[in-house]
Amino acid sequence: MPNIKSVKKDVIKSRKNHERNIAAKSAIKTFVKKARAAIDTQIEDTAGVTEAVRLACKALDKTKERGIIHKNQAARRKSRLMKRLNKAQAAVSA
Repeated sequence: MPNIKSVKKDVIKSRKNHERNIAAKSAIKTFVKKARAAIDTQIEDTAGVTEAVRLACKALDKTKERGIIHKNQAARRKSRLMKRLNKAQAAVSA
């Protein structure tokens, strides 16, 4: 532990931010996993599937805005999710 008061505060703040970042990353992983599961099971409830995807995109956008993940990472994850959704919808309609 450092001796200087301001550095002690910095350490505390960085730990707090680290915990927040880990929680946010865990949350986006959970939302994406739920959306993928909803797409793969492809229940006839299309409203539920689109809601799961919408929540996952919302979580990705929030973490991107807060600077927890890079904007390109958020875009890549959303793109992959939408690609999977469109592929599943095409398979159902065909």
